[in-house]
Amino acid sequence: MSQVTVTEHLLLHQKKTPMATGRFTSLINELILSAKIISREVTKAGLVDVLGFTGDTNVQGEKVRKLDEFANNVLIHRMRRSGVLCAMASEENGDLIHISGDLPRGDYILIFDPLDGSSNIDVNVSIGTIFSIYRRPLKKTGDKPSMQEVLQSCDKQICSGYFIYGSSTMMVYTTGEGVHGFTLDPSVGEFLLSHEDMKIPDQGKIYSVNEAYWNSWDPATKEVLAHFKSTTNNLGQPYSSRYIGSLVADFHRNLLYGGIFMYPARTLDDGSKGGKLRLLCEAAPMAFLVEQAGGLATDGTQRILDYKPTELHQRVPLFIGSRNDVEKVAEIYTKHQEQK
Repeated sequence: MSQVTVTEHLLLHQKKTPMATGRFTSLINELILSAKIISREVTKAGLVDVLGFTGDTNVQGEKVRKLDEFANNVLIHRMRRSGVLCAMASEENGDLIHISGDLPRGDYILIFDPLDGSSNIDVNVSIGTIFSIYRRPLKKTGDKPSMQEVLQSCDKQICSGYFIYGSSTMMVYTTGEGVHGFTLDPSVGEFLLSHEDMKIPDQGKIYSVNEAYWNSWDPATKEVLAHFKSTTNNLGQPYSSRYIGSLVADFHRNLLYGGIFMYPARTLDDGSKGGKLRLLCEAAPMAFLVEQAGGLATDGTQRILDYKPTELHQRVPLFIGSRNDVEKVAEIYTKHQEQK
């Protein structure tokens, strides 16, 4: 393993990364400290009172777990005091989180999912923190950023990444100059470069999807699944099925080995169709990462990074992973649209 830390890596690549200013580096360092604190609690979750539910429900209508709440509080507390943010948005909070007037502020906007895959907390499965960073537009609407300033086109991200808490704790991030992975060395307390310039294979062998929702999928989605199970696909044999139920964990495996993660639209109780994953704190940051690694991310037909969000907690379908696999999904969806 290299002895290069995240900060050193940013400085080494500063000429290629115009956003790697001192203030941006400070932001990343605060994120790293937050992740170290969260990782510490995750590794001793069974020994301290952070398992189970709090009794509250978040803005998504989901029961809040104690470790979810802990991670959210750590990130908000640390990042509010970083001095480089003007606003934040969390999966767990209904509204924007503004930086109060008595704290120093900057021009960066942080959007995050504090603990992705939290349904797996109690069973010791890998979970993670997803983050996305935007710069506040030069044309400001006032002292505090408006919602429209935050709801920027997803291709305006200047950085995205995730921390994964598993057999080891890793940070994977991009600033638009490739994808790089760092592993936490607990003996020195630093994230050290372990995976430089990560590339996802063009052709995968794994598909990840919750097939329990089969009956709520449309014919195009069912054909997509049939393709990956058939012997007439690019492999000439069925893909392996691997579904953890934690986007970070499923994505991380596919990034290394190749494959596709799918969360298709489902027919809802009112007859409408809707996605499940959040655009700003899940789909968009992962889309930025996968494209920098040579893969693709779409809602079936539209590129995720082409989305211009209309609301803070907007949801979308997601197909993300190896280029050939995502292109095949788009081909099948397009065929069904043309037949209508």
